[in-house]
Parts: sequence; C-alpha cells; structure tokens
Amino acid sequence: MLGELRTIDDVDVEDRRVLLRADFDVPLIQAPAGAPVRVADDARIQAALATIQELRLRGARLVIISGLGRPQGHDPALSMRPVADHLAKLTGDLVVLAPAVTGRHPRDLSERLAPGQVLMLENVRFEPGEMGNDPRLASALAELADLYVNDDFGSAHRAHASTEGVAHRLPCAAGRLLAREVGALNAIAYAPERPLVTILGGAMLGGKIALVRRFLQLADAVCIGGGMCFPFLAAQGHSVGSSLCPHEDLEPARVALTAAGPGCRLELPRDLLLAKRDDEESMPVRVLDGADVPDGWMGLDIGPATAGRYAAEIAAAATVFWYGPMGRIELAPFAAGTHAIAGAIASTPAVTVAGGGETAMALRSFGLRHHVSHLSSGGAATLEFLAGRELPGIQVLRRARGHEPPVRPPMRPQGEI
Repeated sequence: MLGELRTIDDVDVEDRRVLLRADFDVPLIQAPAGAPVRVADDARIQAALATIQELRLRGARLVIISGLGRPQGHDPALSMRPVADHLAKLTGDLVVLAPAVTGRHPRDLSERLAPGQVLMLENVRFEPGEMGNDPRLASALAELADLYVNDDFGSAHRAHASTEGVAHRLPCAAGRLLAREVGALNAIAYAPERPLVTILGGAMLGGKIALVRRFLQLADAVCIGGGMCFPFLAAQGHSVGSSLCPHEDLEPARVALTAAGPGCRLELPRDLLLAKRDDEESMPVRVLDGADVPDGWMGLDIGPATAGRYAAEIAAAATVFWYGPMGRIELAPFAAGTHAIAGAIASTPAVTVAGGGETAMALRSFGLRHHVSHLSSGGAATLEFLAGRELPGIQVLRRARGHEPPVRPPMRPQGEI
C-alpha cells in the first residue's frame, strides 16, 4: 500500500545528485531534412513536471533517465535531444543532454551540476544491458548519483537496469507521479467505495484474463465490451460470425464465467453493432438485437441498449474502473459505445479511474481527459498491479524501507453488495 513506499517526502535531496527515472517515451514529429525533430504530444513530460520542479526547488542536482521508442542499438532518430529541448522550454531553464548513458563524460557532467540544474542522459534503450537488467549497467548508473527516484509507473512492471537494478545500489524513493498511481490503484484494489463497477474492453482477452478474474472476485459488477467479449459469448454458446475470437481465449473465458463471486454480476453485450469488414468501407452497419452474430458479419461495437445498460451501472456506482474501448474507435461508426461509456464516467460523482493507452486516447478525443478522477499512465503495469502481481520497480522501493511485499488485498465479504 502507499504508506509502505519510501517517497521523496522521506529523503533529503539538497545538493545531492538525484537519478530520476521518468517516462519520456513520447511520440516525435519527424521533421524535413535540416529541421529539428519535435515532440508531438508532451502529456508524459507534463505529468513528470511536478516531481522535476519539486526536486529542483529543494536543491537537487537532477540527472534524468528515460527510454524512447524501440531502438535496435544506437539510433540517432530516437535520441533524447528533442525531449531535452522540450523540457527546457517547459521549465524555462537549460537542460543539458549527455552524449551517452554511462561513462566518463556523463559522470563528469553529473558531478559538475549545481543545485537545481538538470542533466538528461541519452536514450537508456541504446544500452544492450538495460532490458536484461545487467548488473554492470546498474552499477554504472549508480555512479552518476547519490539517490535514485523512480517516477515511471508505466515501466514499473519491468525489472530493467534503470527501473529495478539501480535501486538496489542507491538510496531510493518514489516520485510524485508513481506514488499517486499506487495510491489511486490501491484505492481500487484494497478499499473501494461500493458499489465498484468495472468496465473492461479492448481487442484481446488474453492479456487481461487475470484482471477479469480478479475483478470478478472484487467488484460488484464487471461489464465486458470490445473484442474481448466474443470469447465469453462463444463460451456461452452464442455464434460470433467473423468477430475477433481467438481459439486460445475460449477456455480462459469458460473458466472466468464460473469465477464470479457471490455478489458480482458479469455483464455481457445484449446487442451489437455489426459490419461485413473492419474498415471504413464496411457499410452498411447493422444493429443486432441479441448476441448471435450471423455468418459473414463481425461485431465491432457494443449496441446502444448495452451502452445504455453499462452507463446505468456507472451512474449507480461509487467507484468505477475503466480499461479499454468498447469498439473499433478508430472507425467513426464504431466509436459510439466507447463515447457513451466516457460520457457516463465524466458525468458521475463517483471515484473514477481509467487506464490503458486506447482509453486515454478516447478520453482525449472526446474532450473528457480531465473528467476522470485519475487517468493511469500505465498499460501493462496497471493490468499487472490490479491483477495482484508485485511490480519489480515498486517492490524494490518497498524493500528500501524494510517492508515485505503486502498481503493480497481482501475481497468483498460474501453477501455484501
């Protein structure tokens, strides 16, 4: 739980070199020849500003490390240069970019920092030892600082050199963003105000099955949409036509159908929006009153009756967790279900937590980004945290304070609604 984490409230950073792990994996605008590459969306940089500015104001000598893209070795197109330049504009101060991640030059630059100054290391994913959590890389990173702060929740499920390995070699703490994530998700998993309603969607069930089973024990209602509803419908004996329904998802869905706790309702679509193909030329669109998809058709969104039913569940909830769209939101005819869910969440006075990249994209596109209590910056990290797994990047921060991993969160007592 949040109280077990060592945070930046617990450490003295004045005149100390602080290695800050941030999530600056942002989209870039590849400019014409001769023009500088620019940041296309700075939401992740903005999210880290609270920690960055607080550490600077408290006199830290700040060394920032992040990954960017999926480089295969050193790729100049994925340099941190545009990120450093953008951060400099946001802070109004110089941000020096080190030419490498480790070595004599970055170490000299870190030692010459004055209190409040910022050094950004080059893309940590250029280092072959990053994803393998190479102890030599972790030790080299530790030489650059006196203290380690992790503010990258989105990578906390990965035991990488810059997210877990270095934290064993320095005093460490959680930044404001990571601590806020853990607090918001703990409120869902440990002590939600009830009724707790969970809305789960997205294309595939496979990566979310542990989350589904967890919420079937924890929540009062679990509402399923998106492509991941079809294995459940097929497991109930419905025909799914050409809808997305991988064979390997059928058995997990069958097991999950029997896993609901005594006070939990599993809600599946009762009407669907169909098309012949999943592209802009797939017209005509057909509303199916029922859940049996005819041959040659595919379900691409929940239907209006189902959207209304899920919205009613949200309206009656005290806590709502939403992860994943209800349909193919990149195709305008199939965004209505997701829009209805987003609108219901924006309108409720309940505590609302949303997660996942597509969910965040949908909220932004509908102009509702700031109408949720908390929008998680994690994708897989959010799924794994709420599924009850200990994340390496968080576990090491708990150990830094002498805490063992927490016990599994309590489920709803039988009969409680």
